[in-house]
Amino acid sequence: MFTPLLGVLAVSVLATPLISLLGEKIRREGILVPIYAVSVLICAFLLSIIYFPGIMRGDIVLAAYGGPPLESSSIKADGLSVYMASIYLGICLLASLFSSRIVARSKVAAYFSIILGMATAMVGVVFSEDFFTLFVFWEAMCICSYTLVSFNKEREESIEAGYKYLIMSSAGSISILFALSFLYGLTGTLNFQSLSESLSQVREDPIVHIAVLMLLVGFGLQAGMAPFHTWLPDALCAAPSAVSAIFSACTEKTGLYCLLKVLFVIFNSHYKDWHIPIAVFAVLTMFVGNISALLQDDLKRLFAYSTIANTGYILVGTAIGTSRALAGSLFHILNHAIVVALLFLCVGAFIRQARTRSLREIASIRHTMPLTSIAFMIGALSLATFPVLNIFWSELMIVAAGLEAGIAWLSFLMIINLLFSAVYSLRIIQWVAVKRMTYISRRAREAPLPMVIPILALAFTVILIGVYPDPFQRLTETIVEAILYSK
Repeated sequence: MFTPLLGVLAVSVLATPLISLLGEKIRREGILVPIYAVSVLICAFLLSIIYFPGIMRGDIVLAAYGGPPLESSSIKADGLSVYMASIYLGICLLASLFSSRIVARSKVAAYFSIILGMATAMVGVVFSEDFFTLFVFWEAMCICSYTLVSFNKEREESIEAGYKYLIMSSAGSISILFALSFLYGLTGTLNFQSLSESLSQVREDPIVHIAVLMLLVGFGLQAGMAPFHTWLPDALCAAPSAVSAIFSACTEKTGLYCLLKVLFVIFNSHYKDWHIPIAVFAVLTMFVGNISALLQDDLKRLFAYSTIANTGYILVGTAIGTSRALAGSLFHILNHAIVVALLFLCVGAFIRQARTRSLREIASIRHTMPLTSIAFMIGALSLATFPVLNIFWSELMIVAAGLEAGIAWLSFLMIINLLFSAVYSLRIIQWVAVKRMTYISRRAREAPLPMVIPILALAFTVILIGVYPDPFQRLTETIVEAILYSK
């Protein structure tokens, strides 16, 4: 038995081909399938919001347990899982609405089926309460991801990026699977709670550290953690822009969720042995992402490297490991998901209207695409850590947590990287708003309304959280105290 939210999503994936057949019969497939997909995601998003207050109070626990021979297999919704699921569903909803006007009629059924399948798999990952269930949903998510990266299969770039992602992600999955075999052999269970209890009794066993390292590599690869990040820029460039938004805002964050679950729920008794290696990975990821982003003219590649840098910021909070730092990391997952989805959707609008993703070629496009450009500049300002926009508050929480915990050197390195981020973000704004217009930007026109609506919704959310961050900060602090932070 599934939770209601996961059940709605699973049934919707199976029903999509039937909706497509109905659309073919009435010759409205290109309209009916997107409406269906968007409607399903609206219902799922509302379900996640409706259940969230009750789950946070402990009044409602949505759980389903597997029968023999999988007694330890379970699906459970807690505050952290519903928090992540709400992010995934909100971004997938807006990306699907954005895609409704740009997917070819011949591909519309396949495209929205895979989007719904990916949303289901990501929600399944965060609802999993054991490694067996998690791995099944994880592999389903990866299969959908490979397909979406290579969706434009007539282009060599998409095929190459898809193969590269397939090879690297498969290596990560093998690493996870080997780690699970070690853990099962050591403890006889894959249930998270049972694993945590068993591992707290195991000290100085090299198998435990090998398992942590393999899980770190497997989940860190999906999260875009350096040096396992090389697939991410190619995948985000090759995929359709709405898919790039889902990847950078959701799929990549699923890897970070799993890292938090591993380090602070399952291996919480061993965390002190790993906070320095996590800090090293965080510093490497920040510098690789930001320095690479400084050198880019291709907007999709630039934001791909920026996504890697922001993975580093989240890992900084993980390495600090205090309650405040982890709350900052969770808050940054939300903030960066909103901003990077906004930026990739804006780039998608530029590509559709101006036929380019080169920053230099869209100089002063604000004159011909004012709504998209204003939203784009809001996202870039947030990425530059501009006060009163959302990303400023989560980055401030992480930096302050490092100073409070006596790890000032890590906060100092993060501040240096925030300056790098500000440089390329302000450079983007300069080209979009100030530079002399090009022939390409002069010919562009504002994007259609179904594309502009999700862009403006995301831009409004960036400002809303920036102006009124307190409820979101308190929410992440509550989640951390209840679920993650137990030291």
